[in-house]
Amino acid sequence: MKKLFTVLALVCSLFAAAQDFDRQKMDSLFTVVEKNDRGMGSFAIHKQGEPVYTNTIGYSDISKGTKANALTKYRIGSISKTFTAAMILQLVEEGKLSLDTQLSKFYPGIPNSESISIEDLLRHQSGLFNFTNEDAYLNYMEQPKSKEELLAIFKAQEPVFAPGEKNDYSNTNYVLLSFILEDLDGKSYAEILKNRIAQPLNLENTYYGRKIDSGNAEAYSYQKKKDWQPATETDLSIPLGAGGVVSTPTDLNLFFTALFDGKVLKSDTFEKMKTLKNGFGMGLFSFPFNEKTFYGHTGGIDGFNSMSMYYPEGDLAVSYISNGTVLSPNDIMIGALSIFWNLDYSLPSFEPAIEVSQEKLEQYTGTYGSETFPLEVKIFIEDETLMGQATGQPTFPLEAYEENKFQFTRAGLKLEFNPEANKLTLLQGGGAYELTRK
Repeated sequence: MKKLFTVLALVCSLFAAAQDFDRQKMDSLFTVVEKNDRGMGSFAIHKQGEPVYTNTIGYSDISKGTKANALTKYRIGSISKTFTAAMILQLVEEGKLSLDTQLSKFYPGIPNSESISIEDLLRHQSGLFNFTNEDAYLNYMEQPKSKEELLAIFKAQEPVFAPGEKNDYSNTNYVLLSFILEDLDGKSYAEILKNRIAQPLNLENTYYGRKIDSGNAEAYSYQKKKDWQPATETDLSIPLGAGGVVSTPTDLNLFFTALFDGKVLKSDTFEKMKTLKNGFGMGLFSFPFNEKTFYGHTGGIDGFNSMSMYYPEGDLAVSYISNGTVLSPNDIMIGALSIFWNLDYSLPSFEPAIEVSQEKLEQYTGTYGSETFPLEVKIFIEDETLMGQATGQPTFPLEAYEENKFQFTRAGLKLEFNPEANKLTLLQGGGAYELTRK
């Protein structure tokens, strides 16, 4: 589902031949991540549709001691939206829908539906509230929801801006697009994905997920506390085509290659799909790499985090799916692409976390807020680990790196506590916010 991601920007002067990259150094990148418990998951690079490099680290099922391998399947979160957008655009090509079709044709009870177009939904410019940001979402996310129940939730939420006024990421858009797909095709999302994408492209490990089945080579996801602990498991009746697809890095690379090779959409339709307006394509974002541009999407659901992107001029597809994340997929991509293009790059080094006693952790707990910061941040202890949770957001583990200083590496978040003054300073993305304990 929705996750913040950092735009991938690297400086390079020359692109070396892809076949000449340092494979031993690439292996070392993943080895150091695994040995330092900074991540689990699978990675793949394809050029011209053929595999160039793959690697897998960690476990698909820790409780059974099952190591992940190249065929392990993961939930890909919001990368699902690229599949959904492509299938909606297929309906447009078939004349069953147009980009100007109003949402009110299907769901008139949705606020502003008479002013929201299919293109507004595709580009996240509908103004519909992102239902996964509501506090109540965390209470029902692991329970099945019917279409009627989800529509009732959407109808009750006030829009956050007028349709077309701006772009703001909302999972609500793509759940509604999934419903429209089902309405027009007369089949379930699972069948539509199979018939329109997976079977034609021979994606044998891509499908709409259900409850995780380790016997089917599906990975569970984990959250790093003192050790890896099972993460939540969202019931996939909720995200549908906004985040319910299961796949592998290899299949994702094949999908993006086929998409850009014109095997999914006609060329003029695809040009509209990848044309960015205010940074938003239709199920696609751009990632600059020096003067080159990759297209793709990121994803996050429960403990899964993923990133998949394609460089058209080099016919290069790169994907990483993690089921246990400390070092972010973006950082993995920066390292891997630096090595792939033979750029100067030092392998990451990880200082061991500072051990903090439970008694000392207690002095940080409480709820912090500020009139100038939009969210409250709750700090608490769970499984002997200091945890944080912002309003309406999932919990996250904190790791001490200095006296009174903690970090959540994956999100680039640091918290500096002053327990005597009942304050903390939150640092992220170059901003610093002072919060007071209530």
